[in-house]
Amino acid sequence: MTKTVGYQIAQSLADAGVTTVFGVISIHNMPILDGIAEQGRIRFVTARGEAGAMNMADAFSRVSGEVGVVLTSTGTAAGNAAGGQAEALTAGSRLLHITTQVDREFMDRNQAAIHDVPKQPEMLKGVSKAYFRIWDEKSAIGTLDAAIRAASTPPAGPVSLEIPVDVQRLDAVTSFELSPPTVTAPKASDAQLDALAELVKSAKRPMIWLGGGAREASVEACELVQRGFGVVTSTQGRAVVPEDNPSTLGAFNMTPEAQGIYQASDLMIVVGSRLRGNETLNNKMKLPQPLVQIDAEPSQCGRNYPVDMFLNGGAAQTLRGLLDRLPDRLDVDPNHSYEIAVARAKSEGALRERLGPYQVVADHLLEVVPAGCHPWVRDVTISNSTFGNRYVQIAAPNLGVHALGGGIGQGIAMGIGAAVASTDARVITLLGDGGSMLGIAELITAVDEDLNVTFLLMNDAAYGVIENIQDAQYDGRRHYSKIKVPNFAKLCDAIDMPHMMVDNIGAFAETFDQAMAVKGPVLLEVDMVKIGPFAESFSGPPAGAAGNKV
Repeated sequence: MTKTVGYQIAQSLADAGVTTVFGVISIHNMPILDGIAEQGRIRFVTARGEAGAMNMADAFSRVSGEVGVVLTSTGTAAGNAAGGQAEALTAGSRLLHITTQVDREFMDRNQAAIHDVPKQPEMLKGVSKAYFRIWDEKSAIGTLDAAIRAASTPPAGPVSLEIPVDVQRLDAVTSFELSPPTVTAPKASDAQLDALAELVKSAKRPMIWLGGGAREASVEACELVQRGFGVVTSTQGRAVVPEDNPSTLGAFNMTPEAQGIYQASDLMIVVGSRLRGNETLNNKMKLPQPLVQIDAEPSQCGRNYPVDMFLNGGAAQTLRGLLDRLPDRLDVDPNHSYEIAVARAKSEGALRERLGPYQVVADHLLEVVPAGCHPWVRDVTISNSTFGNRYVQIAAPNLGVHALGGGIGQGIAMGIGAAVASTDARVITLLGDGGSMLGIAELITAVDEDLNVTFLLMNDAAYGVIENIQDAQYDGRRHYSKIKVPNFAKLCDAIDMPHMMVDNIGAFAETFDQAMAVKGPVLLEVDMVKIGPFAESFSGPPAGAAGNKV
């Protein structure tokens, strides 16, 4: 067969190490998908919509460490993926969005050609780390290579690549092959590392705050803990240091007990974290001084907190440079680790008391998830905001996936992407009924792909957190928060997915274990209306006062 540019793009993606592509077939991307199918080197996962495909590719990348690739069509189809791409941008995911353009003779002319969207490039630039366009057959593979490298290079993020459909159909004219990109991070200077080492040596109660940018620095972070550091993490930096380590607060980063640890500490190094408002009481929480920041993105210097020192470098490389300058054991307060463990235990205990009957759910998941090294995927829902984001531990940093930007409705698709990336462990995906309505069609994708994923649906037949906010701030006036949801048992039966129900909390553990033993996807529904409410209502993230509960 004649090798077209579309065929060559499919071939070059595989040569560059891409194993999986998510998307929806269209006349505008058919030359590429025909090449993928004919070559048989890449798995194509057919989503039911571009929004779901984007979330799948994002979660796949987070779990596998590969570049996640999503393929969409022109205009509206690319727009459908924009919300999920905004989430990938927030999370800094390694992601390549290949989309299309109308034929070059109509492109950028605003002539109302079918499928033409005059401001598609501007839209893509708004949700991308970088944007590229292939203009002709000569530059196709070089531009593809540049896009893959941009998505992979720290600070990583989603990259958009436009390919006009007429270019895809042209005969290929280049013959060179791509290879997986070599990723390099910026390097902090020796003088900065020397100065930081002197700060560390003089500290008695040093802390390190680990964010998503530290996910690939587990070895180095654990060595710092062994030498005397205490640890706290963002939700994106969980398990960089094992979450059962007695020297870590985990993601209990805003509790009164955690704040007590900060007040007693005399140094904090923030690694790869933006110190987001919902984890720092809108940046009003007092952090230890001196405050040092390490980040691969120089513009993050002092973005949310003034810092005493900033090192522009990759997390692993910079921490290794610091370790090389430190003694095997720091001269720290011997009570530091013990007091962190006590603060963590008190934080966990206070959270459990607020859960009421759902302590049973949280405790069983705490037992199962880390022990089985299960990817733990969560949508934005009350159960995640209370116990999912911090209480249920994960076994490795790549096994935690959640909607970092706070947008609901991405959990089903993210669970699918995580399951495609997971060959050895079953994925557990925590959902709410409200958010699930936005991505419910993708349940069929899970059936089509026969994925080992347990969807745990906490169903309170409402936007529960909205009702709680209305109760707390609007004198109980509940407008627009009660929603109609389908009969999930009937829905699952219609798409050949097993369905299980828990309406008695005492039956949760046994039923959950049965769901985990199912081959392929299963939906386990927890009837929160029958079981009853949490012991204490969750009404959104803290408003900024240090005394607010988290």
